[in-house]
Amino acid sequence: MENKHKEIILNCEKMERRFALLSGGRIEEYKIERDDNTPQVGDIYLGKIINLDISLQAAFVDIGAAKNAFLHFREMIPGNSELIEQFQMEQMERLSSGKKSSKKNKSSGAKASLEQQRRKSRITPEDIPDIFKPGMEILVQVVKAPISTKGARVSTDISIPGRFLVLMPYCNHIGLSTRIESAPERERLHKIIEALNIPEGMGVICRTVGEGRRATSFKRDLELLMDYWDKITSEMEEVSAPALLFTEPNLIDRTVRDFVTEEISGITVDDPAAYKKIRDTLKRIGGSKMVSRVHLYSGNEPVFEYYHIDEQLVEVFQRKVKLPGGGEIVIDETEAMIAIDVNSGHGRKAAEQPDFILKTNLEAAEEIARQLRLRDIGGLVVIDFIDMRSSSDRDEILRVMKRLTKDDRAKTRVLPLSKLGLMEMTRQREHESIQAQVFTPCPYCQGSGLVKSPVTMSAEIQRKLNSIMRDKKYKGVALRVFMHPEVLARLRNEDAHLLSAMESKYKNELSFRADPVLHYEEFKLVDVDTGVEV
Repeated sequence: MENKHKEIILNCEKMERRFALLSGGRIEEYKIERDDNTPQVGDIYLGKIINLDISLQAAFVDIGAAKNAFLHFREMIPGNSELIEQFQMEQMERLSSGKKSSKKNKSSGAKASLEQQRRKSRITPEDIPDIFKPGMEILVQVVKAPISTKGARVSTDISIPGRFLVLMPYCNHIGLSTRIESAPERERLHKIIEALNIPEGMGVICRTVGEGRRATSFKRDLELLMDYWDKITSEMEEVSAPALLFTEPNLIDRTVRDFVTEEISGITVDDPAAYKKIRDTLKRIGGSKMVSRVHLYSGNEPVFEYYHIDEQLVEVFQRKVKLPGGGEIVIDETEAMIAIDVNSGHGRKAAEQPDFILKTNLEAAEEIARQLRLRDIGGLVVIDFIDMRSSSDRDEILRVMKRLTKDDRAKTRVLPLSKLGLMEMTRQREHESIQAQVFTPCPYCQGSGLVKSPVTMSAEIQRKLNSIMRDKKYKGVALRVFMHPEVLARLRNEDAHLLSAMESKYKNELSFRADPVLHYEEFKLVDVDTGVEV
């Protein structure tokens, strides 16, 4: 596959910072950062356990946010080994004292006691309420930011990412990114990491960007990560929960840490301070080759307009996205899942040709993988591809979809097409999508995207008029109705005869006025003589 020219564009403003990754001038990834106090993925807190819910097998932890964080029982174990060891010792002591007090069935009893000890050495969710109590302080890390009405999801399995390494303070494991595929390189990196001065009980993972790096790069990175961890543990002793101990770097720093690789041909930023910071950081971490690729944009036209990013972003918020061959995909974000429909966009005859169907579905697969990254959406994704009769064509779609999602930074899992022709996949959902960050639900339709039709509103107005004119106190009263112009058009044309019949029946004089200020579903009835709303 042809390698496309990749570049990063950064727009830094007072209210928000924006990141765009372009591939051949086409936007591939987009991120927004705003200054707020919302917990972000990677933030580390000293929290306080508020309560434990046995039915959910979860604890709710106060981290100082608007909603308590959700901590699953199984996620409470990694960072609390000392507490758990103490519990296990107490359990063993109880079993041991019980063994001494009973000498019946000595042989079989000893075997049963040994088996009981083995079972008790394993911590299960049932043991959690005996170990952790409401009011206890606990160190947690945000693994999923608050989404919609749900609070953050947290874990005690702490990890701190650096440029080349990820430090795991509570996991004695050395690993390499699965994206580093070369066997000799993996062996070389493993030797380098094993030679590092990693504290006992801690572990590290070598990130993809570490491929080809010298030992000194990893040594510097480990020193920086250990400095972060020392500050976290020191501050834990000085503060009371809830308290934020460590926060993920801002968008500028994360860009250097996560996105700047050898395949990036340039970084353009429109802020002098950010420009200097990026260059200084690259010099410090040994990215001297990349320093020359960082450019300060000083044009009069906004940087996102100059690179035609803003016009491309329009499609991020559109429901329908066109495909090169004339087809389209339709994307609907819902609370439960992301539903994606693939349409041929051609006449029935073309849409029935197997080659055309496969071509359209392959185009759709490529665009869907891009849109998932671009919109930063996740959770359960269900894709309705155009029906394919050939099993080899269905297998081809599966292979392509797996390849396209392989390098996605969010973890993905793709399943084969079902008997109904649907492909199910999951994409790691760590925070709200770009759409949720930019938009708020419509106060009129509450996010449904639907309003009542003119026919419906005409029927409601007539129903209201019937109800009022039956009342004796409004007998013969002149009434004026104010409504949205489009609803009025319906009343004056298709329904005019119904209103005339109503006037004759009740002997009331009716008049109608358009008020563009009124919402589509809103209308007002006014007594013409008194000016009082009825």
